[in-house]
Amino acid sequence: MINYDLLARETEKLGVDLGDYGIERFDNYAERLVRWNEHVNLTAITDPDEILYKHFIDCLYIFKYVNMKPNEKVIDIGSGAGFPGMPLLMANPQLDVTFVDSVGKKLGFIRDVLRTSGLFGETIHQRAEEVGRSSKYREQYDYAVARAVAPLNILCEYCIPLVKVGGLFIAMKGSGGAEELAKANNAIRVLGAEVAKTAEFTLPNGDARTIIILRKISQTPTKYPRKAKKIDTKPL
Repeated sequence: MINYDLLARETEKLGVDLGDYGIERFDNYAERLVRWNEHVNLTAITDPDEILYKHFIDCLYIFKYVNMKPNEKVIDIGSGAGFPGMPLLMANPQLDVTFVDSVGKKLGFIRDVLRTSGLFGETIHQRAEEVGRSSKYREQYDYAVARAVAPLNILCEYCIPLVKVGGLFIAMKGSGGAEELAKANNAIRVLGAEVAKTAEFTLPNGDARTIIILRKISQTPTKYPRKAKKIDTKPL
């Protein structure tokens, strides 16, 4: 379904070597995404080249800025169709990736892709703030990642509590990422993090993107995350 040579060429530019088997996994992912999308609302993007650029390459840009090591723990908040966690796992199958979403059918799709790709990952059918209040998950992860879930000042409260001190929260944003960051400074500070790096880049098809990387420098106060309604209506 996808253009193997194009995927190999573009990922090589990011320092990612997928190998033939890795590329086949991405092809299976794209095929199942289009098939499942016929009865589960996963994505508006179904053209093979657009899937490659706007989903796969976009997510893999994380590896250009962050060196994720084998066995490090990643939690993907609001996974949806598995972005960005699934492309990260396919490119580095030794990562320990957990997918969180409140929609069970989307997690069913993720489990299907994991099974048919021969990969292992945990899925949690729960709201992010509930996961963040659980001692089983709170401050247990080297990385929290999220893409296109909510404005950054809201997203921080869902994600930062899950990151261990010294770990990173990585937010994938569109062209307005810098403006979102400016509005999120108070949330970042209150939740125990600091800005480690921001970068703007352009996908091969011309779309503008921003990656925002926050480092956890102290434990998040126990009152966070709050209930979802308060997070959304009164962001930090």
